[in-house]
Amino acid sequence: MAIIVVGGSSRNVGKTSVVAGLIAAMPQLHWTAFKVTPHWHEEPSAGEGPVDLSEETDPNAGTDTARFLAAGAVRSLWVRLRTGDLAEVMPHIQTELKQSENVIFESNSILQFLQPDLYLTVLGGDPEDFKQSAKLYLALADAVLAPENWIKSPAWKEILRRLPQGTPVLPIRPPLYVTKELQKFVREQIGL
Repeated sequence: MAIIVVGGSSRNVGKTSVVAGLIAAMPQLHWTAFKVTPHWHEEPSAGEGPVDLSEETDPNAGTDTARFLAAGAVRSLWVRLRTGDLAEVMPHIQTELKQSENVIFESNSILQFLQPDLYLTVLGGDPEDFKQSAKLYLALADAVLAPENWIKSPAWKEILRRLPQGTPVLPIRPPLYVTKELQKFVREQIGL
């Protein structure tokens, strides 16, 4: 089983597009996709705990998890929780892992409980909005993905200097987030 984690520096940098693109590029892997949202601020309904794990069943629902299904995922799960409550849902995630052929996560925070075969982090947006979870795990990235014009900006160059020497920085070209170069890299890393 391959486990891939796709994290990112902030919201709206293309994490969902990367996950959906990888699912579509390798449908033979029968992906189970997870989106982990660790900043759920809603009050739980009666009978609900501080976490919610739900399965998306409609590829046309207009949600990120629906995009995973539309890309070809066998299953798509959304984990919503309050920051700091991920430990409570890990037994449920572990159960899902045991039932899956291959798994791809959209999350930074899952790295505190799981060691994936491959961790990709997507950089973009404003460097001032860099998520704490992304900063924490940046040095663990097997590769960094970023739009070409941002790779060259002085603010992002400073962040890229924090990477361990030799960490690949692969360009993404929105709306094409999963380039042939990225596909080749992922296939090599997970042994395809």
